[in-house]
Amino acid sequence: MLKFANKEKNAVEKKCAIEMKGITKRFGQVVANDGIDLDINYGEILALLGENGSGKTTLMNMLSGIYQPDGGEIYEDGKPIYIRSPKDAYGYGIGMIHQHYKLVEVFTAAQNIILGLDEEKMDLAQTNAKVAEICGRYGFDIDPVKKVYDMSVSQKQTVEIVKVLYRGAKVLVLDEPTAVLTPQETKKLFNVLKNMKEDGKAIIIITHKLHEVMEVSDKVAVLRKGKYIGTVNTCETNPQALTDMMVGHAVSLNIDRPKYDNPQTKLIVENLTCIDNEGITRLDHVSFTAKTGEILGVAGISGSGQKELLEAMTGLYPVKEGSVRFIGDDGKETELVGKTPMQIRRTGVGMAFVPEDRLGMGLVGSMGMTGNMMLRSWKNGKGALLRKKDPEALANRIWDELEVVTPGVDFPVRKLSGGNVQKVLVGREISSEPAVLMTAYAVRGLDINTSYTIYNLLTEQKMKGVAVVYVGEDLDVLIELADRILVLCGGRVSGLVDARVTTKEEIGLMMTQFESKEDE
Repeated sequence: MLKFANKEKNAVEKKCAIEMKGITKRFGQVVANDGIDLDINYGEILALLGENGSGKTTLMNMLSGIYQPDGGEIYEDGKPIYIRSPKDAYGYGIGMIHQHYKLVEVFTAAQNIILGLDEEKMDLAQTNAKVAEICGRYGFDIDPVKKVYDMSVSQKQTVEIVKVLYRGAKVLVLDEPTAVLTPQETKKLFNVLKNMKEDGKAIIIITHKLHEVMEVSDKVAVLRKGKYIGTVNTCETNPQALTDMMVGHAVSLNIDRPKYDNPQTKLIVENLTCIDNEGITRLDHVSFTAKTGEILGVAGISGSGQKELLEAMTGLYPVKEGSVRFIGDDGKETELVGKTPMQIRRTGVGMAFVPEDRLGMGLVGSMGMTGNMMLRSWKNGKGALLRKKDPEALANRIWDELEVVTPGVDFPVRKLSGGNVQKVLVGREISSEPAVLMTAYAVRGLDINTSYTIYNLLTEQKMKGVAVVYVGEDLDVLIELADRILVLCGGRVSGLVDARVTTKEEIGLMMTQFESKEDE
């Protein structure tokens, strides 16, 4: 009896769920997808890899009905289908869980799950029971009557997944599902995905995290510059081979962590406390030091105070109490709290900041590289009337050394890809030769090639004696790149660890529970 059931299950796993043949999508003159062929079977997890701009999300947006292809066909169970809207996709059993959740905060989980359905009468009692049944079947942990605003990030993601399952999805697409999850939450998600696979679901994951691809997927499909490169069995490949497929040439996946001799304290943060306009405490007596020749990583669940911390240190966020002191080469201390960003620059303390908002706080999107270099020079207090020659030379140097893909240094940066925008921003800040360099999610959304370029740049600055503060999401990278890791939980410091001896699990626990540890 058991053997017969297993044979049936194996047969289901090999059945093709979705075929995409010759899929082409254009946006003006740009060909985002160029004749792509892709298929996925029931009972299978397929990872979709590619650099930024390779066409991964565009392809999946056509499968989920957000876009319509300009050419090609999609087949379900061997029959051609026409997906003109997300509602059509649901009708074919296809559901997509986007990176940015689409939930109504004041509604319960169950209310969000049934929102938009065509049922004349909604029986919440039956809905709650069905949601509970889905959760029990796959291993989800969610309370159907809990309000979304009381949920963690992983719980909100669970609601989105249950929502598509409630609508009868047999094919699920997840876009960067682990971007803001702790290691423990990621492990739970992978267990759920494996349970859904065992139940015969077809699952597609868009991700940049190769170690997760190797852990959870059965097959890997690779796109490059809008073209389909190939599909490989996960058990027959490795991260290096996948990277070479994505980029088209060999890329080193090693992050060097050289040791700097005789690091000195460059920045002292003591009891930093910040309260927002609604009276909510965003930072609660945060204390630590940043040292020359060191990369201090900052870890925490999204919204734990990382953004407010860097902005408070650079004069962009109001501070209720506490101190941020810069230590000069002569040992002189300069208090930064109470100063505007311009005033901080004029003290000559040498602070550079790569913010989370690249085209808001960081660069002016309508300007080219040269204009944004001139903006930095003006902010340094060199006057409103500037020679264009020096900023233009700097723009050309960044363009050449960082391999920025742009028609020219005067081309508007808002029209560049995310990776190229980040190269411009990081290059400009590094060119100021800072004593302290702070970065917020420097590689968020960037492809692996650009990410490693940024890691190398930060390490180069560290070895020049710069104190680097790196706020990141990928704990594997933090552990490889940083020298020490500061962990925030709910705006408080829950731990400070040596990156060389810590583990993802240890950091993950500190990200979810407060445990005060003194700075060393």
